[in-house]
Amino acid sequence: MSRSASPAQGGGLYKSRRRRERITGATSLILLLLLSAAVIFPIWWIFRSSLMTNSEIYAWPPAFFPKEWLFSNYAKTMDYFPFWRYFRNTMIIIVPSVVFGTLTATICGYAFARLRFPGKKFFFSLCVGSMLLPTMVTLIPLYIMWTRGLGLSDSYLPLILPFLCGGGAFNIFLIRQFVSTIPRELDDAALIDGAGHLRILWHIIIPAIKPAMIVVALLLFIMLWNDLLQQIVYINSSEKFTIAIGLTQFKGSLGSDWVKIMCATCMSFLPGIAFYLIGQKHFVEGIVLTGMKN
Repeated sequence: MSRSASPAQGGGLYKSRRRRERITGATSLILLLLLSAAVIFPIWWIFRSSLMTNSEIYAWPPAFFPKEWLFSNYAKTMDYFPFWRYFRNTMIIIVPSVVFGTLTATICGYAFARLRFPGKKFFFSLCVGSMLLPTMVTLIPLYIMWTRGLGLSDSYLPLILPFLCGGGAFNIFLIRQFVSTIPRELDDAALIDGAGHLRILWHIIIPAIKPAMIVVALLLFIMLWNDLLQQIVYINSSEKFTIAIGLTQFKGSLGSDWVKIMCATCMSFLPGIAFYLIGQKHFVEGIVLTGMKN
């Protein structure tokens, strides 16, 4: 027969467990702080360098803070780096692409999650399988189609039009997974009341999947903001340069003037950080909830 543990033994086990929990919590916190520092430190180093002089940047040992916070460096950089023109050109691509990309990804994701049609599993497998294709595989055929076939060279349209008919395979998959977590009873009740699929999508599904849609919008924004390869392929005129192209050209033209390069770099990633901070709550929520149901 097993004997029950005495109160002293039970108290010792409880204290031991609490000690292990505290050690685990402290270790996790230290690891999180180290990883956060590894991410934040390069950003801080770029920002701090943008407020120095070139001689301070080359000084050894390097200073963690500038001796004088030279915010005037940004005004001087704007004389050589037309940030607002690049920003406007970038938003001409991003705004319609994000809006239509999110909308079409939502419609496709809803169709794969809720509707029944012939070849549904095949087309969904084809959609997911297309994520395995590297961008370089389709770049040349698409370039020939857009430029020689449709005559859209030196235009933003090859960067916008693909999002009018689909928001990307991964985004469709993301929305489909999120819609799958919503009980079908809501759809059935709406169908009994006479609602069609578009009405169900607009009044029931979309209000419930706003976090997922914000995730899709953020992913599209970040992808298009950093998409140097396709932008440099389709855009040739300097007056149509985006921030990604303009920053690359700017770095190559200045040589060793690291102050202006750092200022231009800060200006290039600040809008992306601001956009992420606005939607970070929904971004984390959408990523967590997406994988809850297959």
